Amino acid sequence: MNYFSYDEKRHIVDLPGYGFAKVDVSTRNIWKKLLDHYLQERACLCGIFLIIDIRHPLKSFDQLMLKYCEANNLALHVLLNKSDKLSKNNAKKAMIEIHSEIKAINLSIQLFSASKGVGVDEARLKLAEWLFFN
Repeated sequence: MNYFSYDEKRHIVDLPGYGFAKVDVSTRNIWKKLLDHYLQERACLCGIFLIIDIRHPLKSFDQLMLKYCEANNLALHVLLNKSDKLSKNNAKKAMIEIHSEIKAINLSIQLFSASKGVGVDEARLKLAEWLFFN
């Protein structure tokens, strides 16, 4: 877990590669327990950014996070990363399809490309909304 502090009350916590890291089962189980504990104990948690590769169906980890957010009425912002790998039309179709699969109450979703900078401003605005207006 990587912690980034804005000030004493506001932090961003990054779980890099948790859903896709190639690690053994025992390490994955340790990470799962750590994540479960973190999510359960963070009463001040105001939302989760979930980064999903737009080119692939939702993975079991994605489904788990979606269910967790829905069950706890926790805000969820989905970044459909690697949208630059699809045509604009296919990226929009994929976003609509994925959005229709997600039933979370407090959900926002957007196209994103880390390498091309697509959607960076929109993601920053969402993050600022959560950090400063919640």
